[in-house]
Amino acid sequence: MIQHVGVVGAGTMGIGVSQAFALGGCAVTLVDVAEQALAKAERAIATDLRMAGMFHTGPAPSAAEVGARITLTTKYESLRDVGFLVENVTESPLVKQRVYEEIDEICPAECVFGVNTSAIPITRIASHTSRPDRVIGTHFMNPAQLKPLVEVIRGFHTSESTITLTRNLLTAVGKQSVVVADSPGFVTNRVAMLCVNEAICLLDEGVATAAEIDRLFVGCLGHRMGPLATADLIGLDTVLHSLVVLLDNFDDPKFRPSILLRRYVDAGLLGRKSGRGFFTYDQSATSGTESDHD
Repeated sequence: MIQHVGVVGAGTMGIGVSQAFALGGCAVTLVDVAEQALAKAERAIATDLRMAGMFHTGPAPSAAEVGARITLTTKYESLRDVGFLVENVTESPLVKQRVYEEIDEICPAECVFGVNTSAIPITRIASHTSRPDRVIGTHFMNPAQLKPLVEVIRGFHTSESTITLTRNLLTAVGKQSVVVADSPGFVTNRVAMLCVNEAICLLDEGVATAAEIDRLFVGCLGHRMGPLATADLIGLDTVLHSLVVLLDNFDDPKFRPSILLRRYVDAGLLGRKSGRGFFTYDQSATSGTESDHD
């Protein structure tokens, strides 16, 4: 089993992915170029691990033990001996390209790159490395430390040995996986982003309130969370970036982002991480109340 896992990007997904591997027994190096992001990540990880310990039943490693497995740093050089790396940076092809060009020079030749992206094709990202056969999509869902299933994406050049190694590692840290072919948005987000965008259009048209839309999905369709609360959890900026990538790749107007979504992102209303999106959030709470709709 891989003993040392690198994680690039200390945002919401990077925090959750780091915990997932640390809880599974791996040493984790979490890298972000921003000291502020790392400080926020350190606090969030400590809080999450304490909360998990309060609700866990049966034997489990202590929060201190799991936290000690995670090293936070701004230096990419700390990734020189990782066997597997998961990248979670901003959902921008250009930003990701720069990251992969840098880590490709630093990480061992045998290291597998797991791309945690919402919609960008894995094959495109692999083209910016010298190891396209060792690049694979690892689409973790938020919160990554709690979700049991990972969508694994086979790029054009991804080798069978890379797929096997990735699935074995995920199994070892308690995750199930489903392997799908490379396509923008893959399976989950190609469908989910359409649903979220259409729900935002309904809100913008005044067909129903945010609370009513989400209640219908939960109460009638059995979803655990409605599409607007889901968008807030993902981050409205990430939803917008994903729709733009899908629109660019498919050239199909069904993926055109809602005007209201663009307005919220421009206003800095990004969902849970900013304290307000389609619902407002107490930063210490896990549930929201309906926001005022412009």
